[in-house]
Amino acid sequence: MNTMHRRQILKSGAAFAGLPAAASLLTAGPLLAAEKPEYVNTGVLNKQPDIGDMALGDPKAPVTIIEYASATCPHCAEFHEKTWPLVKKDYVDTGKVRFIFREFPLDQLALAAFMLMRCAPKEKYHPMLGLIMKTQRTWVQNPKEELLKIAKLAGMKKDQFDACLKNQNLANSIVGISKDANRDFKVNSTPTFFINGRKVVGDMPFDEFRKIIDEELKKAKG
Repeated sequence: MNTMHRRQILKSGAAFAGLPAAASLLTAGPLLAAEKPEYVNTGVLNKQPDIGDMALGDPKAPVTIIEYASATCPHCAEFHEKTWPLVKKDYVDTGKVRFIFREFPLDQLALAAFMLMRCAPKEKYHPMLGLIMKTQRTWVQNPKEELLKIAKLAGMKKDQFDACLKNQNLANSIVGISKDANRDFKVNSTPTFFINGRKVVGDMPFDEFRKIIDEELKKAKG
């Protein structure tokens, strides 16, 4: 995360000073693609968190992509704006890939955004994610008002918005997802992907991402 963007987030984070305490949030690390493929235990990886997984695509797809990302990470926003639409079109919508998004908040603003996404109707989760990533630079400047606008688009009312941000159990569950990922899979930067258990760290152009998916598809088909 660039220094200017981090400074803006820290400054605007005061708007959510009343968020439930969620222990220490992990910090962003370098965003570099691994030179050699690294695989993790998919039995552990595929175990759903206690609040469930937010997935798109055929559950029987030969390849599963799990993304850990932060709502305030510029690299994550870049992926969701440029690469993700192509991945969805070519792989998720065609039944080749199942996509799972897991929250990895790097700060209080990201935690607030993720809490609101979880409080909205389930079918609104991924549309909210797309909008939050697309408008990241705007809403972090004035988070309370802008996130409320996004929440209202998802059908939430002001009292639901306020109640959601006071939900201590939800905050703990979301932070728990990131802590488990850090402990079990050494996730320490965003975005981090697991493509059939293959760890891929950092945003990358679609052509590079496609190559890795195709390699895993070929392996899955034997």
